[in-house]
Amino acid sequence: MKIEVLGSGCAKCRKTEEMISETVKKLGIEAEVVHVTDIGEIVERGIMMTPAVVIDGKTMIEGKVPSEAQIRAWFGR
Repeated sequence: MKIEVLGSGCAKCRKTEEMISETVKKLGIEAEVVHVTDIGEIVERGIMMTPAVVIDGKTMIEGKVPSEAQIRAWFGR
């Protein structure tokens, strides 16, 4: 599973990456968490607000930091 955090590297983007990494670890899910900071790539993907989270090509959230409950719901937990 590939989880991408899209954003410039601002505080909200870093917090999103941290929340996802911690939650994935707690749930015991094997996933590659990557931070995409290239603005051109982010725009090319149609993301208009950051941070955004994309899991296996599907945009899960855009423009805000997800809560742990939201992240767990993405994985059915």
